[in-house]
Amino acid sequence: MGTDYQRAREELGRRLRELRMDCPEGRLTGVQLAQRLGWQQSKISKLENGRQTPTDDDLRAWSEATGQPGAFGELRSRLRGFESHVRSWRRLLVAGHGPVQETWNTLIGESRTLHVWDTFAVNGMLQTADYARGVFERLAQFRGSREDAEDAVRARMKRQEWLYRPGRQLNVLMWEGALRAQVCPPGVLAAQLDRLLGVVGMDTVRLGIVPLDAPLRLFPGNGFWVLDDRLVTVEDWHAELWLDDAETIALYRRVWDTFAESAVFGAEAQQVIARVRRSLKV
Repeated sequence: MGTDYQRAREELGRRLRELRMDCPEGRLTGVQLAQRLGWQQSKISKLENGRQTPTDDDLRAWSEATGQPGAFGELRSRLRGFESHVRSWRRLLVAGHGPVQETWNTLIGESRTLHVWDTFAVNGMLQTADYARGVFERLAQFRGSREDAEDAVRARMKRQEWLYRPGRQLNVLMWEGALRAQVCPPGVLAAQLDRLLGVVGMDTVRLGIVPLDAPLRLFPGNGFWVLDDRLVTVEDWHAELWLDDAETIALYRRVWDTFAESAVFGAEAQQVIARVRRSLKV
């Protein structure tokens, strides 16, 4: 968990403690507040010490139980302030993958230059509909989220129109392992690799492949996106991280440049993709 995020959570916890201590009818102990709320006392402790992230309902209940309902707006703003950087999949996917993809459409639409490092799957900007469908179906099944693969696929395919707008540039590096990951039937993966072979040479796409046997100066780590010079997004199992401070953005660009030193482009990239394509039993 990032230091800035944890610090913000601890500050929110201190504010919650202040509300408990400044209750208009007299200071409440943690046990007394827990009884009012019908919570375990341990939850009070975790929230006040920044070891648990509250929900909107938690904050509303806390402000009302401490006799200060007007504080809810402030508490909610604090929560939104640091949750904008850690976007929990559990919350994001309540309405399914479709709305998440539409949010990404807006985000990408506002960007002109993308630098992407992919380690686990073919980049979404270059996916076929069948490949994307397989990804969304597996993720929905794994996370137990709403099954709306078709809505998500349509949104992702719409986003690819960005590649055909003048002045746009997708700089994408993919680890060879992402090409080999059989997250879909072999026939679907084969068609996906054919699609990649076709985008090599597009003027809006710079596609690099890092072969499995290439010397690496860094371990592959998580995939990430750098959008212009204003935002980095990193996908993890529990959340999607949005990082917008200049120092962090510069760090991820340096990481991207480092992996680019191990990548092959153009005809050499096509050779790696074709080699993976031939290895499939279709």
